[in-house]
This record gives sequence, structure tokens and C-alpha cells, in this order.
Amino acid sequence: MIMKRNIKTYITIFSVSLLLFAGCKKDYGDLNGETIEDLTKNATEAQLNNLVSGTESGMRNALSFYLDDVSIIGRETYRFSNSEPRYVIDLLGANGSTLNGSNFYITLPWAARYAVVKNCNILIQAATNSSLISAAQKEGYTGFARTIKAYQLLMNLNLTYNNGVRVNVANPLNLGPFVSYNDGLAAISSLLDSAKTDLSGAQVSFQLAGFTGFSDAPGLTQFNRALAARVSIYQSQWQTALNDLNASFFSLTGKFNTGVFHEFGTGSGDQLNPVFIPQNKTGEVRVAHPSYVADIAAGDDRISKVSQRITPASLSGLSSDYDVWLYTSSTASMDIIRNEELILIYAEANIQLGNLAEGVKALNVIRNGHGLANYAGAVSHDALITEMLNQRRYSLFFEGHRWVDLRRYNLLNTLPIDRAGDQVWTEFPLPVTE
Repeated sequence: MIMKRNIKTYITIFSVSLLLFAGCKKDYGDLNGETIEDLTKNATEAQLNNLVSGTESGMRNALSFYLDDVSIIGRETYRFSNSEPRYVIDLLGANGSTLNGSNFYITLPWAARYAVVKNCNILIQAATNSSLISAAQKEGYTGFARTIKAYQLLMNLNLTYNNGVRVNVANPLNLGPFVSYNDGLAAISSLLDSAKTDLSGAQVSFQLAGFTGFSDAPGLTQFNRALAARVSIYQSQWQTALNDLNASFFSLTGKFNTGVFHEFGTGSGDQLNPVFIPQNKTGEVRVAHPSYVADIAAGDDRISKVSQRITPASLSGLSSDYDVWLYTSSTASMDIIRNEELILIYAEANIQLGNLAEGVKALNVIRNGHGLANYAGAVSHDALITEMLNQRRYSLFFEGHRWVDLRRYNLLNTLPIDRAGDQVWTEFPLPVTE
């Protein structure tokens, strides 16, 4: 893949960008011997393509911290680390602890996502100002950049929730204000719509590593609309979510794993999958919350997402018999969004709109696809929402959704408390750098 051959070229851009956003108002410094002014005045196609690949590369940075954050608080996993107790203390609220805005679990993923946002802003400016590419090519670059920028902002907003997010960060010397959760979602939705408009007349003249089948303008539009559908259900805009799905790669009969992914490799300068840990490790482990196995239905093949350990893993009064085994090698791809999630969005939107039979139909696609019989419970709004959330729990395990899902349905109080005094947090504080 292009990412794996040329990744070393792009690392410098993101190393600088990540340092930049740890302190938002620093200068850019040297980007492979070129200044930001060089790139944004009249960039060549090769320079723009480097920015694209650097953007895709940077999306992978600090993913492990993001997934551990949402999965530990959402009681999907435990992260046992002899050298880092905050995974089992701060994130679980043990012994009266609270989440701290100066700690790695918020500062690192936050900075990594904004580093990508910064690269996207540079790409938009560079493509817009270039006289060396066609108008259609410009729209390809800006449509891609705005789509990825929206996705990165959404990940940070997922963490901080009511504490909000900065949307306007184009000028590091004059950052825009924090906006509320609802306004943040609205801004992200608008950004995705703007990107869709760009892509409608675009020519994509760059290559992407994790977008097999979705690397041209129509494919990027489908990816964009898939993300838009995710945002629409966060906004409780159910008909809009269905409209978004219709313009995405959603298919009730399609493969669950059709979608867009982060790719990893062993080449020089590339990255390995940051959440892969071999089975039965000690000292540094990532294990499934015991409730994942205790609650799963008999015959559900999603039990394969965990692996029974030879001996249980334990730390600080917590224990599990099962390793997380969703990513089974150091180069395994990681999902950004895939058709299985879109089917579940389709089910949710239809249930919320009162189309209960259609909701059941979609839920049965998921159930049957994982070895379960058709749904046989009550066909009511509340019962089907419960079933939908349960299917999302198992289909999207360790993909970053359960905490967000239960929060948007005001069900965080249903998550298990593992030790007396532990807490289930609603949101992260803003990083102290903000």
C-alpha cells in the first residue's frame, strides 16, 4: 500500500504537528525543509499528496488512549498496567479519584486529534491557493480534508461532551471559542455537508491506504455520509440519519466488514496496531470486562472477540479471565466505520421513527449474521431500543461506542460498578493546555 511504502516521508509533518498542538500557539517549524508558507502559497500535486498521506497517518496516533478511555469507562475492558495505575484508578473513579485534565488519558488523544485537524486546515488552504491543480482536484483535496477534520473533532467531542470542543482552530494565534456539545455536533454536521458538496464535483488525484473501494470521489462521499449518519443519531435526527445512510455504503445484505479502516505495517517509519497485545501476557494486558462473557447469548459468534486466558489477569481488586482479541496481530486493521454499524444505525432510526417492523428486520440481519435466531421479544419502542443497544454492544465491542451509546440514552447508571466507591464518568475535563 502507498501508506506502507512512503510513510516515513510523512512522519515529520505529524511529529511537528503533534508538538504544535500540545501548545496551540507555537510556530510550525520545518516541515521536510518546506515552510507552511511554501505549502499554502502554490503547492504542487506532490506536496498536496504528502499532506494527504500525513493526515491519514496521523489519524492513527494515540488511538490506544482514546479506545482505552471510552472502553474502560464504558465497562467493556480493563487495562492492567503495572507501570500505569491510572487506568484502574482515575478512569474507574477508585478511592475517590477524579479525572484530571493534566493526565495522559486526555492530553494525548486530544492533541493527536487536533494535530490531524491542523494538517487538514493546511491541506484545505494549500489546495485552495494552488494554481497548479484543476478546480476539480481542489475539491477532491478539500472534500477529503473537511471529512477527516469533522471525524477528528467528533472523537474529541465524544470525550469532553458537555465541556465542549473548539471547532475553529485555523489560526493558532487566535483560536475560536469552545462550543457546547449540541453546537459542536451541529458544526461537525455542517462540516461534513460542506465536504459532501466539495466531493460532488471532485477529481481525486491522491491515493489512500485504508479506503479500499472508497478512494474516488463517489467512494469518499459514501464514507462522508456514513460518518454523517453517526452524527445524526447523536443529534436524534432520525430521518436525517436514514437519508445519510441512503447516500452511504449502507447495505442490509452487504458484508458487515465493508468500510474504511486504519492500516498498519512493519515497514520503516510505519506504525504497528497500537492496541494489539498477545494472548496470555502478564504485566501489560488488555482484558474484557467479565460482563461481556457473562451476558452474551449462547451461540453468539462475537464471543470470538475475546480469548480465554490460561490464568486470570488481576490488578487492584479487578480480574478477568478473557483477553481482548478483536485485533489479532500487530498489523491488523482498525475500523473507522463499517457496514455493521450502519445496519445498526438503520435499525435505531427506524425504531425511533415508529417503523418497528423495519427495525426488527435490521436487528435480525445482525442477529442471524452472528449465529442467533430472529428476535422473539416484545415489538415495542422500548424493548427494541434495548435490543438495539445490546446488539451494538456486541457488534461494536472495543470500537469506541458503548460509553457514548449509554450516555446518549441516559443509561450510564446501568453499567456495573466493579468495586465499592467506583464511578462511571460522564465526560472528561478539558486538557489543562486549553
